[in-house]
Amino acid sequence: MKLSRFAAFSSSLLLGAVLALTGAGTAQAAETAALDYVALGDSYSSGVGAGSYDSVSGDCKRSTRAFPVLWANANSPSSFAFTACSGARTGDVTSSQLGPLSAATDLVSLTVGGNDAGFADVMTTCVLQSEATCINRVNQAKSYVDTTLPGKLDAVYTAIRNKAPNARVVVLGYPRFYKLGGSCVAGLSENERRAINDGSDYLNAATAKRAADHGYTFTSVVPAFTGHEICSGSAWLHSVNWLNIGESYHPTASGQSGGYLPSFRAVV
Repeated sequence: MKLSRFAAFSSSLLLGAVLALTGAGTAQAAETAALDYVALGDSYSSGVGAGSYDSVSGDCKRSTRAFPVLWANANSPSSFAFTACSGARTGDVTSSQLGPLSAATDLVSLTVGGNDAGFADVMTTCVLQSEATCINRVNQAKSYVDTTLPGKLDAVYTAIRNKAPNARVVVLGYPRFYKLGGSCVAGLSENERRAINDGSDYLNAATAKRAADHGYTFTSVVPAFTGHEICSGSAWLHSVNWLNIGESYHPTASGQSGGYLPSFRAVV
């Protein structure tokens, strides 16, 4: 039976749409496969807390469950260099992580700034000392974020651009650590938890501004981690881990795959 002129026209439109969508999907896959990707940063990028560390990475503790590896495994970029390292500060990124960058680099991911701002000391102070001392230490970190961190972020962002002038650079932030009014019945006070969350927000806001000023993309992981903070009953973050203190307050494997990976994937 012959198609009516309208039916034939509709069929042509449908076929064209299918071909266009298929072509777009193929083109997108080809574009992703052609990417040269470099993952820089601190322990939140290296995957501390997620386990399954590559023994070759030593103290940098690069995990096979870290979001850069998960993204690379799923997208098969033409090259992938993973130089993020536990404990890295901005100066460490510029001095020891930028080797793989070049004019051919297409995509860079980065988490940095928390160690510069004294994250580990803030958490140690809050766990071991008084509420007043904890809140004072958070305020000291905020002051550092105001006065000193912007220049350090500028230095590392400029160094990345100089070595990889054509790359898209994605800067990821840090989660809020605590669900206020949550399930925790011991440990830090609500005032301490609130102060720590505010400190994380403060750092994220400063980082986002510096990233934007350099033309980089900043993506917050706070929405992805909402409902999965410490004290939520479904945490994607380690609390104090006395058996492996270095993993304390870092994302679990679920935090990497359910928090950081989707946040990164959404803007790439």
